Amino acid sequence: MPQHKQAVKRVRQNEKRRQQNQKRRSKMKTLINNVLDENDKEEAEKKLKDATSYLDKMTGKNMIHRNNAARKKSRLTKHVNNL
Repeated sequence: MPQHKQAVKRVRQNEKRRQQNQKRRSKMKTLINNVLDENDKEEAEKKLKDATSYLDKMTGKNMIHRNNAARKKSRLTKHVNNL
């Protein structure tokens, strides 16, 4: 257990951030899977737009690297175009 006030606060902040990051990562994976599971092209395009937007937001918050987001968006777009 931390002994100093600052260390106690740091533990609280780290736990709060860990939970927020976990929630964001989970939402990102869900949006990606929604696009991949869709068989109707029009619906898939709507879901692709949401997923792409969220990936860009995660890049802006430094949750994922910009090249990682670009790769995911490219693969999702390729999947939708092949429907």
